[in-house]
Amino acid sequence: MDKLKGARVGFAMCGSFCTFERAFKAARRLVELGCDVTPIMSFNSASIDSRFGKASENIEQIENICGKKVVMTIADAEPIGPKKLFDILVVAPCTSNTLAKLALGITDTPVTMAVKSHVRNMKPVVIAISTNDALGASAKNIGYLQNTRNFYFVPYSQDDFEAKPFSMVAHFELIPHTISAALEGRQLQPIIIC
Repeated sequence: MDKLKGARVGFAMCGSFCTFERAFKAARRLVELGCDVTPIMSFNSASIDSRFGKASENIEQIENICGKKVVMTIADAEPIGPKKLFDILVVAPCTSNTLAKLALGITDTPVTMAVKSHVRNMKPVVIAISTNDALGASAKNIGYLQNTRNFYFVPYSQDDFEAKPFSMVAHFELIPHTISAALEGRQLQPIIIC
């Protein structure tokens, strides 16, 4: 993990609020490993209060972890590519909504703009999925992005195959390992963990 020291990481969060604590822990670990981490939040993740916490508290927490203000507007995300701000961009959690937008090239949130702006430089994007329909409607978008250059996935598995048989969630603790592999142009394997 020494190779991550000094890496400039964009850390984008979407509205899968049940995984925010895991995302915060992953961001904290990246900072501990010496990464320069910049937080980015989708409109929903930065504005919706949920049973998992208030939006203002989530913003404060990620800003405290990273020591930087959250990028929360499309206009503030656009310079990421032209200014070559990151070595790698992580989307954690990445919802099915954002997956679909990335697969179709839709740019209407700070997160999708950050990814669009970042990939213009042929730099890696790491996706940590969290979706209740990964094995349903979102499967085609996951497959499409897994087959797209410069997109890498944090290994994932079904989180509750009995109650939510189509749901899959990334193993957030593997984000540093996935970043390390992606910076070498490799997909961390296995992608699907039983």
